[in-house]
Amino acid sequence: MRVLVTGAAGFIAHHVSARLLARGDAVIGVDNLDPAGDVALKQARLARLRALPGARDFTFRHQDVTDGPALRALFEQTRPEAVVHLAARVGVRAPAGTAQAYVDANVSGFLQVLEQSSAARVRHLVYASSSSVYGAGSAPPFQEGAAADHPLSVYAATKRADELLAHAYSHLHGLPVSGLRFFTVYGPWGRPDMAPLRFLRALREGTELPLHGDGQMQRDFTYVEDVAEAVLRVLDRPPQGAPACRVLNVGRGEPVSMRAFLAVLERLMGARARVRSTPAQPGEMDATWADPSALERETGFRPRVSVEEGLARLVTWFQEQSGP
Repeated sequence: MRVLVTGAAGFIAHHVSARLLARGDAVIGVDNLDPAGDVALKQARLARLRALPGARDFTFRHQDVTDGPALRALFEQTRPEAVVHLAARVGVRAPAGTAQAYVDANVSGFLQVLEQSSAARVRHLVYASSSSVYGAGSAPPFQEGAAADHPLSVYAATKRADELLAHAYSHLHGLPVSGLRFFTVYGPWGRPDMAPLRFLRALREGTELPLHGDGQMQRDFTYVEDVAEAVLRVLDRPPQGAPACRVLNVGRGEPVSMRAFLAVLERLMGARARVRSTPAQPGEMDATWADPSALERETGFRPRVSVEEGLARLVTWFQEQSGP
């Protein structure tokens, strides 16, 4: 297939693109290289994609999905058969004054992707939602049928808005569309602002590590290669029916406390963290816990890499990148 992947320089999209190329698909990568993130890391991810054996089937366009005319031209030029939309403004702890940027990127940008995917009659649009949509009041383990109408952050609200827009476009235009509610994805080439790499840097450098909520918060940590496998499995199996629209959890179904997560990293690194407990942050959920049974029923797959195995792989990568 010719697959358009938005946010191609991002963490998850980088791994998804690599898997698509490895199996022989052509990938049209799109990213605006937003300076709100680590641009050098984004460029390094793109360089890795260009060095893969399947790189001849990878093309990259530096553009923003919120630019409707440019996106329409890209669809007309490349004629993608499927779309994986992973471009987003990320993070539940949005700094004050940035709400508009989240709405622009996550809602307006997704609207443009829906418009062009519908016009091009792609066979399937898969997009990133988030476990944060469950918000307040959802009983664990989280199931896709939960109301998800009490978001705790602007980011979560934008992702829930995306799910509602996807349903409307599927109903109105017959667009097969699948939203994936990712649960705390971690692994090599990850975002440096997220807990796994912040913890590793603190352990390596011996610096103080702020731990929100005394480390009692629980997260359903999901290894990035499991997530990439789930994306491909879903991509190959468009939803049926009318509307052809669904949301699926992508998580292991085994929540782990932040304290326990840190303890595994301490053992792997052979170091003790200098922890400073801090209050829980606004917008953070106390716990996330996926019920992945719908994903397994639809695709025959559920994330399987344990936290211990995933963190061992992450530490190996981190040490290779950090040097002696």
